[in-house]
Amino acid sequence: MKKYDLIIIGAGRASNLAVTASKAGKKVAIIEKSTLGGTCPNRGCVPSKLLIGYAHVANAIKESNRHFIDSTINKIDLEKIFAETNRYISKIDGIYNSRFNENVEVFKGIGSFISNNVVEVNGQKLTAPKIVIATGTKPKKAEHEKAWTSDDVFPLEGKIPQSITIIGSGFIACELAGFFSAIGIKTKLLVRSQNILGNEDEEISSIFKEEFSSKVDIEFDTSAKDISYENEEFSMTLQNLNGTQKQHKSEALLYAIGRESNSDSLKLGNTSIEVNERGYIKRDELFQTTAKGVYVVGDAAGVYMLQHAAAYEINHLGKILLEDCLEPLKFKYMPHAVFTDPEVASVGITEQIAKEQNIEYVASTTNWLASAKALSMRVKYPLTKFIVNPKNYEILGCHMIGPESSTMMHQVLAVMHINNDIRHLKEMLYIHPALSEALLPAAVESVREIEKYNK
Repeated sequence: MKKYDLIIIGAGRASNLAVTASKAGKKVAIIEKSTLGGTCPNRGCVPSKLLIGYAHVANAIKESNRHFIDSTINKIDLEKIFAETNRYISKIDGIYNSRFNENVEVFKGIGSFISNNVVEVNGQKLTAPKIVIATGTKPKKAEHEKAWTSDDVFPLEGKIPQSITIIGSGFIACELAGFFSAIGIKTKLLVRSQNILGNEDEEISSIFKEEFSSKVDIEFDTSAKDISYENEEFSMTLQNLNGTQKQHKSEALLYAIGRESNSDSLKLGNTSIEVNERGYIKRDELFQTTAKGVYVVGDAAGVYMLQHAAAYEINHLGKILLEDCLEPLKFKYMPHAVFTDPEVASVGITEQIAKEQNIEYVASTTNWLASAKALSMRVKYPLTKFIVNPKNYEILGCHMIGPESSTMMHQVLAVMHINNDIRHLKEMLYIHPALSEALLPAAVESVREIEKYNK
């Protein structure tokens, strides 16, 4: 049996912990069933955003007439687009491996537990006083054996489909549908209800639905039934909630219906590690599972299932394991963004949550038209919505829809993290006429609404 100071199962964000621990002189075993780097750089966040860059350019050309420019797209070289993305992905494993020193041993295979402190991989038994589970999640299974999940898009090898049907209503479905549609692949998005991006603030998701539907062919209240695959093509019946049906065909079918726990591969039945009703691993405030010395971070815990959250957790776990830190990590605010056209960014509670939880609040919604930079984009939908505590001016939630929303949100996040008071956004100096200047009237309006509320 091989002995280590630390065993890490899952080489995504947890690779950073392996690097840190090895530099501190710890002997580390890291186990990865696929490619080093995990989902984000290989099959998720990064390659999907690389593709979205092409979509932005294609959409800008298609919509150039709003700037009084008559332009056409002569050709979109799909082969080169996917070849470039595949080339990036092909380098990830080597880049991550190059970060490890001689104290790190990499095992490629599925790691599973024999007992609380013994792990098996490829028939070898490993043990360590500290074990970290960072196995992430997996896409929910596609409902047809020939259909894709998001894991099958990257790297896209072989024939590029000329048509695709995507099932889902969340950010993965929307980002991929936006890309495929923009680059000229005939795309249909099937949404089983009238809601799209249903976790966003209702006012934001309503605008998103209207704008996104103008770029992507979406069938709402629709499910795919009687799916068959023949001659490299899917045939299916599109069933609407109103009872109507129609036949539909596409070369590719992709299910983006959510993600689920990976814990079933770990053989946790051999341990005292407990999971919750959804299969995610339970942990305490210091990331420790119900087995002493075994920790869980990132998506495997099912709490904040975002790459930036996982990276933040891994960094703090390093302090716990290597610096004897006993301070729990508390996320003050958890932001996220949806990199579609239009782009969406959000932090804090939505107005519907404030109502459901009987939270005292004031809401205000302001467009971006006070910013000349925003005006130059010649789109009218962008807006900022603030949800604020009327008693102390604390920002409870901020929601944006518009170009570069994810970048603009960081200005709000800085205020929230340092001294959460919306009056700071009202009183600060803005570069004129930068896009961020649109936050000024939003903050002014929010303060005005608070003052009216408190009269």
